[in-house]
Amino acid sequence: MRKKEQNEVWIMWMVKALLAAYVVTGILLIILALALYKFELNEGAVTAGVTAVYLISTFTGGLVVGKLAKVRRFLWGIVLGILYFALLLLVTVGIYRTFHGSSTEILVTFALCAGGGMAGGMIS
Repeated sequence: MRKKEQNEVWIMWMVKALLAAYVVTGILLIILALALYKFELNEGAVTAGVTAVYLISTFTGGLVVGKLAKVRRFLWGIVLGILYFALLLLVTVGIYRTFHGSSTEILVTFALCAGGGMAGGMIS
């Protein structure tokens, strides 16, 4: 396979896996919003829910990219988690025009996204 074709293949893997991760994110955030409305959850519960959404979504994306790649699944899962986090950060900066949260929170979110993708990639 030529170099250009190889690049196109892995880009398509990432697009498919990121799309799967963001579809899962949307579904889980809708469920979390309904739970917030119905059960009047406190801020701590909502924060824990959002963290769980990040983990489940990147894990799902890692599974997808791992199934597609079949080799170096660990690496592809980490790359997926990093790309998921980067898009999340870009949207946040686009909406708020600044980083919303402390640097510790941002680093923890980065680690969770990368770790979730890595775990999904390893298991696939």
